[in-house]
Amino acid sequence: MWEERYRSSAGYLFGKEPALFLRDHENLLEPGLSALSVADGEGRNSVFMAQKGLEVTAIEFAPSAVDRARALATEAGVDVDFRQEDILTREWEQNAFDLVVGIFIQFVGPKDREIQFAGMKQATRPGGLVLLHGYRPEQLDYGTGGPPYAENMYTEGLLRDAFSTWEVLTCRGYDREVQEGRGHSGMSALIDLVARKPA
Repeated sequence: MWEERYRSSAGYLFGKEPALFLRDHENLLEPGLSALSVADGEGRNSVFMAQKGLEVTAIEFAPSAVDRARALATEAGVDVDFRQEDILTREWEQNAFDLVVGIFIQFVGPKDREIQFAGMKQATRPGGLVLLHGYRPEQLDYGTGGPPYAENMYTEGLLRDAFSTWEVLTCRGYDREVQEGRGHSGMSALIDLVARKPA
């Protein structure tokens, strides 16, 4: 589905600018840190992190999105290690990254979300951070992005439970106007998580 959506899109589906979530947490993007961008799409977030001086690896399943991401990195004059992989079947690294970032990964349902979260946790170095940003179930009322499945959305309780053994630095829901390409456009029900892996 995602390959067809990216391939049939004229231009960048979610734009070239990073998610506002990353700008909100720009203080965490320290030069020299290693970062993994999960389900990276067309590269807007991985390229932004690389522009901030991070060493970035990005994984994305859809080949058309990876091609656009590489073009965006070239346009920005940065290096990103782009990998075409399925986040639900890939072999995750062990304690490899300072930051593991997942933004709008709402195509993953409850069962597969356990695989996604377990992989992201495994890939994070002790003392490192997972940054998650997505929609709350209230997003269905707005209809401005994301799938029509409430069970795919995040709640504060769900995220706190999933990261109960980690230090949760931020876990908050809020509503905000989002203008990120044609894919995310309008008032949105959002949620952020920043959690630190035990050292």
